[in-house]
Amino acid sequence: MKLLGAIEAGGTKFVCGIGYEDGTIVDRVSFPTTTPEETMGLVIDYFKEKNVEAFGIGSFGPIDPVLDSPTYGYITTTPKPHWGQYNLVGTMADQFNVPIGFDTDVNGAALAESKWGAAKGLDSCLYITVGTGIGAGAVVGGQMVHGLSHPEMGHILVRRHPEDTFEGYCPYHGDCLEGLAAGPGIGKRWGQPAGELPVDHPAWEMEAHYLAHALMNYVLILSPQKIVMGGGVMKQSHLFPLIRTKLQELLSGYVQHPSLNVDIDNYVVSPGLGDNAGLAGAIGLATLALARN
Repeated sequence: MKLLGAIEAGGTKFVCGIGYEDGTIVDRVSFPTTTPEETMGLVIDYFKEKNVEAFGIGSFGPIDPVLDSPTYGYITTTPKPHWGQYNLVGTMADQFNVPIGFDTDVNGAALAESKWGAAKGLDSCLYITVGTGIGAGAVVGGQMVHGLSHPEMGHILVRRHPEDTFEGYCPYHGDCLEGLAAGPGIGKRWGQPAGELPVDHPAWEMEAHYLAHALMNYVLILSPQKIVMGGGVMKQSHLFPLIRTKLQELLSGYVQHPSLNVDIDNYVVSPGLGDNAGLAGAIGLATLALARN
């Protein structure tokens, strides 16, 4: 099997690794996301002697994943300092003469979960990460969803919790889903990081409210056969039953399917690939790049 390079480009850290076309990861390393010059210098040094045959990059966004666009391969309007309008693919292409696949980190993770993880064997799935930000990617008909650009499901508007007066922290939309329910919003609203809040804290009922509203929208619009939820906030395993119950309440029996009405514990799930979903997604993107060349 061909040796492939994988980059999970996150807003907090870059995870790099090498692996094979079956999604197997054989080596990995991570670097803090600082400036492009510093971070990408470490990325390039890591891969210099690895002799990979293609790269896959799953990146935080927004990005431009449209192959014939003049800014294909760029991180675009991110609020992260120094990374706006940064040519990520071009930087790698200047150093390595191999095919490069590029998409959002969550589209890549959705691809990996559909090939090797919790949604293996299914025709469609949705992957949502809830952490420093909120993003979601979708596979429909075996293909990652694109249109004008890529889905931005973390910035949808949701009904406010009746007891929530927090203004939201998204610099673009204030109280969109990400502004209300991502990790920084939880910390700012309650004065403690999500991971330090006790299981019985009212934060979790409110968090489940927002995430269940988002999932209802995704179910009604995309009708995915599986919803996979990852990211740091979703490490709080007690969130899953709260979200599932609220999702059923919101749907109110409108969508009649056993996955929602009877077997929801196996419908809204954690990543089958665990913490490897993003890196395996980048491997999947590399295989697609190889197939195009």
